[in-house]
Amino acid sequence: MSTVFPKSLLVVAVPAFNDNYLWLIHDGHSAAVVDPGDAAPILAVLASLQLKLVAILLTHHHNDHVGGVTQLLQHFTVPVYGPKNEIITGVSHQLSEGDSVIVPELALQFSVLEVPGHTLGHIAYLAPQQGWLFCGDTLFAGGCGRLFEGTPAQMRASLAKLAALPDATQVYCAHEYTLANLRFALAVEPENPALALRFKQEQAKRAQGLATVPSTIGLEKATNPFLRDQIPVIVQRLIADGRLQENTPTAAFAALRAWKNTF
Repeated sequence: MSTVFPKSLLVVAVPAFNDNYLWLIHDGHSAAVVDPGDAAPILAVLASLQLKLVAILLTHHHNDHVGGVTQLLQHFTVPVYGPKNEIITGVSHQLSEGDSVIVPELALQFSVLEVPGHTLGHIAYLAPQQGWLFCGDTLFAGGCGRLFEGTPAQMRASLAKLAALPDATQVYCAHEYTLANLRFALAVEPENPALALRFKQEQAKRAQGLATVPSTIGLEKATNPFLRDQIPVIVQRLIADGRLQENTPTAAFAALRAWKNTF
């Protein structure tokens, strides 16, 4: 009986706009793209690596995540996966919590997680075998997305769902916001040694022009204030600053998010 080994896959960050990362997953022949906000850089990488696009995966409806779909579909006839609860042009497969996405050309399978907050229908894609999480604008390296449509309670629950994943899970978020996020985190929790070390390491990466993502769930739990809103020192800081009147988990999260919005 022969053993079938998983394909060797690479995840490539394709920079776009000022600070977006469009994620390309490929095996040297076929490729899937997550959140192609701009078609041009994706088409350029596909051409340079001689790859055939076989799937498009979308996390939410914002244009910097979906703006390239129509043009990509002019070049490739491929399935387009997206959240069931959002209207996105070009989506052929609508997804909800617990659904699976199989990309047969890559021998790649994703589980779908509903993570509302940034938008009401936002989803994330988890590749359990590889330990990869593509989370759009829900969880950032050192931070989380703004609440454009959802509530603090929704976003907090979504982040808790992601924080429950294995610590080694690699977090592929969609923006290079890390240093700004960590500056805020240091203002919230200045005595956190893991956070101080991370800030120094991420500064060094950016100085060399390197991406700070992916991070890991374990690193986020140790340094991301939005996953640490019940750490006593953070709660005490919020109260001392007059930012928190009602000491509940949701109120603490909302106070952190409001502080970050004006930081």
